[in-house]
Amino acid sequence: MFKETDKKFSFGTDLLSKGAYVREPHDNPEALPIFMTTAFNVEDLDDLQHRYDTKGFCYNRNRNPNRSALIELMNYVENGENSICCSSGMAAISTAVISLTKAGDHILSDKTLYGETIEIFNNILEKYGVETTFVDFTDMDQVKSNIKPNTKLLYTETMSNPMITVPDIKAIADFAHENNAYLIVDNTFVTGALFKPLDYGADLVVNSLTKFANGHSDAVCGSVTGSNELIQPAYNLQVLIGSQADPFSSFLVQRGMRTLHLRIKQQCKNAAALALALSENPHVIKVNHPSLKNHPQHELATAMFKGQYGGMLSIELPEDREKMNKFMRELNLAHYAMTLGGYRTTLSYPVMSSHYDVPREKRLEMGISDGLLRISCGIENTEDLVNDFLNAINQAYA
Repeated sequence: MFKETDKKFSFGTDLLSKGAYVREPHDNPEALPIFMTTAFNVEDLDDLQHRYDTKGFCYNRNRNPNRSALIELMNYVENGENSICCSSGMAAISTAVISLTKAGDHILSDKTLYGETIEIFNNILEKYGVETTFVDFTDMDQVKSNIKPNTKLLYTETMSNPMITVPDIKAIADFAHENNAYLIVDNTFVTGALFKPLDYGADLVVNSLTKFANGHSDAVCGSVTGSNELIQPAYNLQVLIGSQADPFSSFLVQRGMRTLHLRIKQQCKNAAALALALSENPHVIKVNHPSLKNHPQHELATAMFKGQYGGMLSIELPEDREKMNKFMRELNLAHYAMTLGGYRTTLSYPVMSSHYDVPREKRLEMGISDGLLRISCGIENTEDLVNDFLNAINQAYA
């Protein structure tokens, strides 16, 4: 055993070392254990050098077995060479973007994004001399007319939050590379189970693993996946700023992802059925979901996602707060939660959550009115879910 000795010390000293290591054979457990340790012991300096040479485990901020296992899984899911796993989706986004930019660079970004991603560009990067221009990425003419000689990267989401628009990832990637720029894609809403941006030319893909990937609303985590060349500087930055995922969250996310392909099929089915039913309800002004034939990117989404249109939708209701409150209270299955992608259906109100800090005029430009609700479909029985929504809307707006 490591540092084993027959020498006896005082009770208080021996109490620190007895039972510290497992004596019996313990290779290849059926479920990966959680390595809740800040560091791994080494025998001497030669052993330490061997750990460095083989990229073994020494200190948790640099490497951890649970995080390494999750990295291997993310490499497979997103079809990348390497990944980093981060303490949150926002940590993944900020680490990826900062690792690729410097003062004087320009970012061309989709204008409809998760609100705090916009804040990273406007409130953080701008202070360090990185300029961002926001345009509609579903309009390639806008994208092409706003490129600059110093544009370092383009940034978009596979499916925008919360308007559920779908940009042409392949066309944007080709354009970025023609202009010596990188493309980063946030794939949180669809995950690599439905679409792999790297296969369509994206350079880095980020995920909030907190959402559909984990699927159980019990862990906060994020990832960045891409080539070894681009992941290495992101990893170096992560080690310095401490944005790594902790062992327990890494364990939970990896466990949750084992059922991703099963969950997301039902979530897609529920979202498509709910979108169709709500689009036919007279009290609903508009429904945003790519499965609907009147969605502006329906044909593109059909080609990209192979008939699986994701579990997210948004609906626009009359701007009557009292009736919106009644609608939410009448629901039995869906409930309000400031997250998404879990096994239960949840609602959120972008005006007071994801886009609370976006000025009203900017929100309205994105289409985010005071009547917009975002819906994340769970794995409930489809008929139960649809009927519960229709009953609640009819009760509130009748």
